[in-house]
Amino acid sequence: MPNLAETSLPPPVLAPNFAALMEFLREPNLGLAVISPGRFVRLAGIDLQTLAAQAHVHRNTLARSPASETVQRFLREALRVIRAATDISGDVNRALFWYRNEPLAPFGYQTAEMLVSGGRTEDVLRYVMSLEAGAAG
Repeated sequence: MPNLAETSLPPPVLAPNFAALMEFLREPNLGLAVISPGRFVRLAGIDLQTLAAQAHVHRNTLARSPASETVQRFLREALRVIRAATDISGDVNRALFWYRNEPLAPFGYQTAEMLVSGGRTEDVLRYVMSLEAGAAG
């Protein structure tokens, strides 16, 4: 079982690139394909209760079943958006800040984090791609 006590530690210095970020998030105790909820909360600067609410699971699910499909699906969706934002900005730190804090006018000033929690990952990804196309075009 993963050590969720690590979530009381301050967030780590973010990785210099997305590959290093993914390596940090990998849950070593549960296999190569599992993203650590405890490490994700450290990364995002949130608590377990907030992550549970965003993923629409009970807080105990994060501790007892961190590899559950519901938890992992939410974490993968969040990381898809963070990756897309990283690809545009070139900076993991900026992308994470944007994901958590930037109110998006086309979505009623909700953040990408709120939209992913609400099941609108594809809408956010389309928005990010439109920003990239506008910046490149």
